[in-house]
Amino acid sequence: METSIFKAYDIRGVYPKDLNEDTARFIAQAFINLLSVKLNKKPEDLVITIGRDVRLASEPLAKVAIKTFLSNGVKVEDLGLVSTNDYYFSLGTYTCDAGMMVTASHNPPQYGGFKMAFKEQPSGPNFLFISGKELLVEVEKIKILPEPNLKGELLARDIFADHLKHVFSFVDLKKIKSLKVVVDAGNGMNAIMAEKIFKQLPCELVPLFFELDKDFPNRPPNPLASGASEKIASKIKEVKADLGVMFDVDGDRMFLLDEQGNLLKGDITLLLLAKVFLTKYPGSAVVYNLICSHAVKELINSWGGRPIRSEVGYMNSARHMREESAIMSGEVSGHFAFKDNFYSDNAFIAMLLALENISVDGRALSDISKEFVLYFRGDEINLTIADIPAALEKIRTKYAGNILDEIDGITVEFADWWFNVRASNTEPLLRITIEANTHDIWEEKKTELLTLLS
Repeated sequence: METSIFKAYDIRGVYPKDLNEDTARFIAQAFINLLSVKLNKKPEDLVITIGRDVRLASEPLAKVAIKTFLSNGVKVEDLGLVSTNDYYFSLGTYTCDAGMMVTASHNPPQYGGFKMAFKEQPSGPNFLFISGKELLVEVEKIKILPEPNLKGELLARDIFADHLKHVFSFVDLKKIKSLKVVVDAGNGMNAIMAEKIFKQLPCELVPLFFELDKDFPNRPPNPLASGASEKIASKIKEVKADLGVMFDVDGDRMFLLDEQGNLLKGDITLLLLAKVFLTKYPGSAVVYNLICSHAVKELINSWGGRPIRSEVGYMNSARHMREESAIMSGEVSGHFAFKDNFYSDNAFIAMLLALENISVDGRALSDISKEFVLYFRGDEINLTIADIPAALEKIRTKYAGNILDEIDGITVEFADWWFNVRASNTEPLLRITIEANTHDIWEEKKTELLTLLS
């Protein structure tokens, strides 16, 4: 078995080369075994919710997982084709012990994968994520898989009507104006719910790539990939839209584009949402990750909120949200999670809140977002380096006197600039974030760092 598919957050691998039906049987069995230990339940007493995205790998992998669950006597609730947002909603709303989403997130089309979670109280709203690395420990314990014996119960569940009510509970529909909005679903899962949502809004929807397609032919699955936003930017200008919204193909990330077609960074969108949340819930905590702009901490403080700094990754943000009872969290990568959404991501809620906030403000999105840009920060730099530990040691040596911490990579701070260098949790890369008071300082320090690491 290719163990590299077991990641820090989930499981992802090229199908069928690294992740296939045989591997899926072991993964599903290990999931049952782990749940039996965590929840002190026999397999026949477990209820597992499962959903899948439109990828080529997802249907066959889901079928094998369901068959394995049923062979152990597990009751399975099949959501069918859903977004990750829908899956999280189902976990938090309905009575079950655990959930599995068959998806490779925003990886290229040839990938398959799994996201898993469990609930300490089946009827409770909160759930905890299970990492790929934790599941690998259980996979390696399995010597023999049980013979197929479909003794469990399989039920279908349609969650869309309930989910619609949930996402609309976060906004005041009367405040949302008749904005023209281009929405790019990237041929992914959010097309299903987005169409239903806009039928209840006064806004004009201009849909882009709403047809479900396993090959994602119109743009990269990841909205942050090079060139991914070019088509929606062009459409925004062509139809003179007020703004654009982009989703990744499994649906849990949301990005805004202003009326000029400019893609807003995730932490700018976080500030757009947090400002109104702190008006409604004064003094609340807001979680942001450590590669967000320093403007996030400074502005949340100025609005009377409590900024909570987190490691990168949705599992880390969720943990800090629970610890601090934070009202929401956000990341540069476009993940936005909410306390009243079971401390989990929901791109639909983020989109609706943005539409409400923009409507209430009345200004163009480009003018609103300018207020949140206090420093210059370029795009994240990704370096493929053979010896990542040696590269990090170079950083420690050169900047020893200015290291803030190493809770996630190395963060170094100076009076007029700062940077973070960390190893990717999902890819063999070194990721570098640099922010400075001016563009000139940023360019100078970028050259300094790249020269050092080369």
